[in-house]
Amino acid sequence: MSKIRVAIAGVGNCASSLLQGLEHYKHVPHTARMTPVGLMHYDLGGYRPEDLEMVCAFDIDARKVGRPLAEACFAPPNNTVTIWRDLPAYGVTVEMGEIHDGVAPHMRNYPPERTFVPAENVTPANIERRLRETGAEVLLCYLPVGSQLAVERYARACLETGVSLLNCMPVFIVSHEKWAREFAARKIPVIGDDVKSQLGSTILHRAIMKLFAERGIKLKHTYQLNTGGNTDFLNMLDRARLESKRTSKTEAVQSVLPERMPDVDVHIGPSDYIPWQNDNKVCFLRIEGEGFAGVPIELELRMSVQDSPNSGGVVIDAIRCLKLARDRGVGGPLYSISAYMMKHPPEQLPDDVARERVEQFIAGERER
Repeated sequence: MSKIRVAIAGVGNCASSLLQGLEHYKHVPHTARMTPVGLMHYDLGGYRPEDLEMVCAFDIDARKVGRPLAEACFAPPNNTVTIWRDLPAYGVTVEMGEIHDGVAPHMRNYPPERTFVPAENVTPANIERRLRETGAEVLLCYLPVGSQLAVERYARACLETGVSLLNCMPVFIVSHEKWAREFAARKIPVIGDDVKSQLGSTILHRAIMKLFAERGIKLKHTYQLNTGGNTDFLNMLDRARLESKRTSKTEAVQSVLPERMPDVDVHIGPSDYIPWQNDNKVCFLRIEGEGFAGVPIELELRMSVQDSPNSGGVVIDAIRCLKLARDRGVGGPLYSISAYMMKHPPEQLPDDVARERVEQFIAGERER
């Protein structure tokens, strides 16, 4: 199969985990490739992890701009767990992106090793020109939460160049009717918005809430609180940047319920930034309900994950699904893949239904 040419916007922890994970799976013994640990698919429609090829990258941090991608992905403030240190020479130098609203003002109050250090006196790259020159097919958007204008800028570049957008952030592009229409009109396949982890707080919350409802438990209250020490959590200390994130996570949970819970009884969102946690994300879930004859039932759960690697396998699958769509001449939002892999897709589906439709799409059936 041909290579899948990938551009990255935002060389943070998620990009670092993705690159390291790809190298890890390239070295998996052939005997273990049928069921490799941590991937939902090793072979997806004929494409394997080693078929992903990085062709350009954009960032705004002075410690990353101008450096080879293989070095930049380990530069501060990245602090995710190391999976594979010796990355190949991609032949890609990180280029200066356009900042717009990509850096929250409050982050200037924190030490540089914890936050962004925007490059000064560096001319931003011409995004459209670089996408064309490198032959990029998929743009992977890993910008910070709350970067509405910056994400829209990269989405516009995709529209102008015919590049597919994989929007991993809670800025509503693929799930926004206007943007979705534009991508469909130009027959550009896109997936979004806000990537789910392979097994994260949102997918777990959805599953448990659905189980409660299906077993006849009346749901009364629920919360999901998350703590972490990466730049994502630091960025989200600015509550003004959290609206779309909270909407994304809340709607992902509400959508699986037969009857929507009152908003006042559902609280989902980041709780606090704890520096020493680094890329470790800890989730606290509580669900309160009433069972037989109104007798109370309560559940509390704590889950700990390494945040950035947790979405790596999902992103690898999503990129390959976009390539399949491009190969088949399919354009616009990929509804089934978005529903299965994103928190805020254009159309919410139960996870089992979405998974079945994804497998049908991979097998060659038309996207529904």
